[in-house]
Amino acid sequence: MATEHLTKQSFLDKIFNFETEQEWKFKGERPAIIDFYADWCGPCKMIAPVMEELSDEYTGKVDIYKIDTEAEQELAAAFGIRSIPSILFIPMDGQPQMAQGALPKHTFKEVIEDKFGIGDPA
Repeated sequence: MATEHLTKQSFLDKIFNFETEQEWKFKGERPAIIDFYADWCGPCKMIAPVMEELSDEYTGKVDIYKIDTEAEQELAAAFGIRSIPSILFIPMDGQPQMAQGALPKHTFKEVIEDKFGIGDPA
């Protein structure tokens, strides 16, 4: 499964409707990672293949999404995105956590294992 690009509407439908909900309420069926990126961003291009690999490795266990901050400025503003890449880790329970920068693959895997409770697929 490839990463899925989210628009504002698909974000509201699949992740969280920040227009109607005051408190965080995740709508997903499994934990998710959202990559806030832009096409012109060098570090974003560096982690794009990592996101695709994770999407393949954790198919059916973790949903991997991408949001183009240029096309979806309202979403970027809603999450206070000031630098990219910004990565939003969304567990099934609890609050999402944001990380900035081009994280190495092992860091993503650590979060998936530690915060999401999903073992290494290898």
